[in-house]
Amino acid sequence: MSDLNDSCACPPNNGISRRNFLRSSTVLASGIAALAASLAPLRELTNYTSMEQFMQKYYREMTPPEMEKVLERIAHEVERQYQIRPHVRDYKPMDGVEFVYCLNLTRCIGCRKCVHACVAENNQSCNPEIQYIRVLKMPHGSLDMEKGDHNYAPSSVPEKGFFYMPVQCQQCKNPPCVKVCPVKATWQEPDGITVIDYDWCIGCRYCEAACPYFARRFNFTRPSIPKERLNPNMSYLGNRPRKQGVMEKCHFCIQRTRAGKYPACLEVCPTGARKFGNILDPNSEVSSILRTKRVFIQLKEEIGTSPRFFYYFDV
Repeated sequence: MSDLNDSCACPPNNGISRRNFLRSSTVLASGIAALAASLAPLRELTNYTSMEQFMQKYYREMTPPEMEKVLERIAHEVERQYQIRPHVRDYKPMDGVEFVYCLNLTRCIGCRKCVHACVAENNQSCNPEIQYIRVLKMPHGSLDMEKGDHNYAPSSVPEKGFFYMPVQCQQCKNPPCVKVCPVKATWQEPDGITVIDYDWCIGCRYCEAACPYFARRFNFTRPSIPKERLNPNMSYLGNRPRKQGVMEKCHFCIQRTRAGKYPACLEVCPTGARKFGNILDPNSEVSSILRTKRVFIQLKEEIGTSPRFFYYFDV
């Protein structure tokens, strides 16, 4: 028995000790975890409609012919899902244009027509409904957004003792959301619009956490849009249908504004509270407002985001 025990005993300082084994196992486990993480997108391939979409190049790296193929693929996918042939374009920013938004707090009555026009124009999910615009009911004398109520449901508006402050993406000159994106799926364009490439977004939600205006939305479930409510006039970086697991937000109705139209929220406003235009044009309405009106605030301007969304009063 002693000979058998001696033959099975490990020589000192040779072989693998328990500590070395555990250390090696930990390194191996870490390597496997890293490999699994790197392959994680393959597990999510069901979120993509085709291998072409999954393998698609980064937006800024695509040549015009490659983009045309992508637009054709999107049109085909939309037609297959909704039985409607859409018109999908890649609208580019115009030279000499920097868009800004001005909102007259004196005139806004809190009717929320802007909210619903935005949903309809931009093919946002209806069930559950995703809204880019929040309208805050604010007590007179306060500009503290934390005191605002965006769940108000009065029988009629406006209500005495309150004013209304619509809040959406502020299209910051210094956008914190862009800085935190690990895959460069969101960036700022020359005309001031911060955009998202839905095919490149990995749904990490870092941008949502970085935004101080609660302006970004995440598709937790597969978006649902009734066929009869689909807007067939689409932009690649704008209102084309999105898939589950990506971020989205206001993009100044890029499919309209880069084609020389106003945003849908402005056109539906019954009081003329919303103004939109090119700040680089000294004769534009927004330039005149910023020169002559009492521009009261840029939301949270103290944190250095430099919003392109201005709030003002008539007096």
